[in-house]
Amino acid sequence: MYSVITIKRRGLMFIISAPSGTGKTTLAKKVIENDQYIDLSTSCTTRQIRPGEVDGVHYYFKTEDQFKELVKKGYLLEYANIFGAYYGTLKEQVLDKLNRGKDVLFDIDWQGHRQLTSIARPDVTSVFLLPPSKEELFHRLTIRNQDNEQVIAERMARSDEEISHWYEYDYIIINRNIKQSLEKLLSILRAERLKKERRIGLDDFINNLVYKKLTKTKIV
Repeated sequence: MYSVITIKRRGLMFIISAPSGTGKTTLAKKVIENDQYIDLSTSCTTRQIRPGEVDGVHYYFKTEDQFKELVKKGYLLEYANIFGAYYGTLKEQVLDKLNRGKDVLFDIDWQGHRQLTSIARPDVTSVFLLPPSKEELFHRLTIRNQDNEQVIAERMARSDEEISHWYEYDYIIINRNIKQSLEKLLSILRAERLKKERRIGLDDFINNLVYKKLTKTKIV
């Protein structure tokens, strides 16, 4: 019977971006629920807390002055202004997880994606989600009952700009069906973990495999 060999690897930053209403947040949560080796990055934000949200769980809620101080001190990996509010990712907690071989999922827009790839491209795997159509995008924004008509109109107007950055991402998924899209995301995650560049323990494993001297062999 063979023992299970675990090869040390560096964690990856798994970025999911999409226009509002495409299903990004729902799919991000399902990835976390279905994969024990990845954690959701908890962002800082200056937007108002919504009913049911908990500070430190859903977001770290900050004043604008507090957020700007984090930027000034270099504590953020990336940040962006979206619909008048700032969002950003704390650097220390992410890097600690990557070094321990834990993956981190980012639910961020193209601005955050661009910043992360500019400073840590080898650690990044990114997916852009597209809606099946504009009609379906509008329908999803309407039925989730989170925004008024003006905000929905603003999100629809912004969707064209967001979609224009699709080519900057590693993978593209058209989110017609949550279950099928989740299967694709999990498949991407599993494949990316096997890339030799991330499996930092391969050198030791291969050296042992090649140079280890057998003291006794047995043919069965």
